[in-house]
Amino acid sequence: PFLARAPMKLCPTGHATHPQWRMAAALVLAQLRAQMALPAYAQAPALGLLYITDHYAAQAQELLDHLSAELREVTDWSGTVGVGVCASNAEYFDEPALAVMLVELPCDQYRVFSGVAPLPRGGASGFVAHTALVHADGHTPDVAGLIAEMAERTTSGYVFGGLSASRGANVQFAVGGSGNLAGQGAAGGVFGGGLSGVAFSADVALLSRVTQGCQPVGPTHRITAAKDNVVLQLDGEPALDVLLHTLDVSLEGDPQQAVQRVRTTLAGLMDADSAPAGRTGHFGTDTRVRHIIGLDGVRHGVALADMVEPGMRLAFCQRNVAAARADLMRICAEIREELAPGELDLLSQGGALAGSGLEHARGAPQGAPVTHPERHIAGALYVSCSGRGGPHFGGPGAELQIVRHALGDVPLVGFFAGGEIAHQHLYGYTGVLTVFCSN
Repeated sequence: PFLARAPMKLCPTGHATHPQWRMAAALVLAQLRAQMALPAYAQAPALGLLYITDHYAAQAQELLDHLSAELREVTDWSGTVGVGVCASNAEYFDEPALAVMLVELPCDQYRVFSGVAPLPRGGASGFVAHTALVHADGHTPDVAGLIAEMAERTTSGYVFGGLSASRGANVQFAVGGSGNLAGQGAAGGVFGGGLSGVAFSADVALLSRVTQGCQPVGPTHRITAAKDNVVLQLDGEPALDVLLHTLDVSLEGDPQQAVQRVRTTLAGLMDADSAPAGRTGHFGTDTRVRHIIGLDGVRHGVALADMVEPGMRLAFCQRNVAAARADLMRICAEIREELAPGELDLLSQGGALAGSGLEHARGAPQGAPVTHPERHIAGALYVSCSGRGGPHFGGPGAELQIVRHALGDVPLVGFFAGGEIAHQHLYGYTGVLTVFCSN
């Protein structure tokens, strides 16, 4: 007979800003301990998620050692640095701050990984990764390829997280303790370069969504000629001519205005088999937004901050506040709907990984529809682009206020990244919202 596990308890969270990291840590610890004393919150969490702003990057090791000494029950840590961190409806941008979430999961349901203790393929250690929270250093060569390779090590093919963002050291936290992979301890838990994070088994119930921050300003085209990172032709026409026509500008008539318009324009890239050409409106999760980094007047090409190849699709786009707000509200509403009572298709016995995150189409096993009582959000992770945040949404904390209004006052932490990770892709100008669900 199936034995139901105890519902996942709320994740204690703490966040603070202070010029001295010890004072900020003391404030965070006080919040965590106060919540851990409450019946609804986890009282023996072993996994800690730690996000700091780059003001504390130089003291990352001291800060981790201090938190580890004060929270003896927490044997595993993961996290990174951002130009900002967030918690609940608070955003800390360009100021010294940290945010911590503690998660109570059985030790056989997750694994911390890093360059010292990489995640093995195919469950070689007895642990089978279904999905993973990934932190990565954007300066690492072929980081997008490494993210895709990490996704291949999971049974769902879905990973989520973001790139470190720092004006100093791009530090990552990765400490594996009880029940985790050997070889981690000697490194001290603070890393630079590569990938690290936490892999979760199919028993951990997660919901994940990607929200886009840009809107297309023209139709979707097929790339018909390209070399390296330069788009040469779109639908058989010179790419530069298509760009200028889309923006209704001319390099001959008013070159200054043309260059100004191009500077505010981005390119949304899609794989060859994604969307039909000519689509307009809103971007889906198949679109990765990239910067236009140059114009090739000789070949009439457009250079992008990514490699391109014929067959891919492209739509020029611009950042759009109204579209970003609406899309953020949409993903929050979808998560609330997934949590409502009713007939739910479970991807695995005991865990639903659904939506634009982990769909049945990704090959995860499908069970018969199961009547599931309403689940609650035990904790949430939000990784947003460093180019988004409150100012982009209309004021300090505005982006997180939208999330809180839509999801309710749930435990939430996250950071503002140099690139966002979802599915098996690296995104830009997006937000990735992932929630831990009680069963």
